[in-house]
Amino acid sequence: MGDLSDELASYASDPNLHWDLTKIDQMDDVGAVLLWRSWGGSRPEYLSIRPDQERLFSRLGKAPPLPSLPAREPLWIAVRIGGGAILLWEHLTSIVILAGQLLLDMKYLIAHPARIPWREISANLFRTGAQALGITALVGFLIGVVLSYLSSKQLQMFGADIFIINILGMSIIRELGPMLAAILVAGRSGSSMTAQLGVMRVNEELDALTVMGIPHSLRLVLPKVIGLGIAMPLVVMWTSAIALMGGMVVAELQLGLSYQFFLHNLPDAVPLANLWLGLSKGVVCGMIIALIACHFGLRIKSDTESLGIGTTNSVVTAITVVIIIDAIFAVIFSDVGIR
Repeated sequence: MGDLSDELASYASDPNLHWDLTKIDQMDDVGAVLLWRSWGGSRPEYLSIRPDQERLFSRLGKAPPLPSLPAREPLWIAVRIGGGAILLWEHLTSIVILAGQLLLDMKYLIAHPARIPWREISANLFRTGAQALGITALVGFLIGVVLSYLSSKQLQMFGADIFIINILGMSIIRELGPMLAAILVAGRSGSSMTAQLGVMRVNEELDALTVMGIPHSLRLVLPKVIGLGIAMPLVVMWTSAIALMGGMVVAELQLGLSYQFFLHNLPDAVPLANLWLGLSKGVVCGMIIALIACHFGLRIKSDTESLGIGTTNSVVTAITVVIIIDAIFAVIFSDVGIR
């Protein structure tokens, strides 16, 4: 099509050329537009056409010109960066306000224990914790197998087979276990929380709760934050244990280290502080994931497109924040649990 357009444009550059289209039996809109553009939007001086073609070109002659593309602003980069910074500030302030409201709700529940939503907390604990054990076990076991297999090949070259326990213990208990659990939970449970609140917005259930005087933060957000805050350290411990199991199997097959030897030397290779550090990451990441998921869920508008965008933004933001939290923990506690 591009070569044909260039060839027609070269012919149209000759003003004395006679165009005879009477021999063309059929011409559709595409062919007419192609010729019209090659003529520069006006008929040539010497043109012979059929009556049906006359109707096509008459419509093209009456068509309004295409709007020109808007000129890009000189400072468009600064405008884009500024707009992104303003949007980020809006999200941060909204999350801080939501967190502050949760603190007030917790103060209220401490003063009125009978109002604590135990049923909602237990339901969220089951959905985010117990139902996530399968996928976290599978991914954790495979990561342990891969890490142990690659490490054993390198350690065999130096005759340092026994240090596979140190590598697996420190990397899994301190870093990989909490990170894997947090990322999987952010993608699984975080998206579920956002979608749940978004569907409630679309179905006007949130508006109904407001009319009945039931605060969203107390009945919807707080149980999710508490439930995931309790479930995450348990999921972290489970994921780390299964990952160590996978690494232990490969260590026995590749290096000949027995299971008893591996388990006996693991406490000496990994100080207990690393376990508490990993569990602390789980608590913080769990509460932050739930807070971010609820924040984006409550911002969803009453349309399905907003539901999809909000869920995507929730997962991406939660995973990014989880990685940032892990980096902060690594810097602050760099000397903790290291011999």
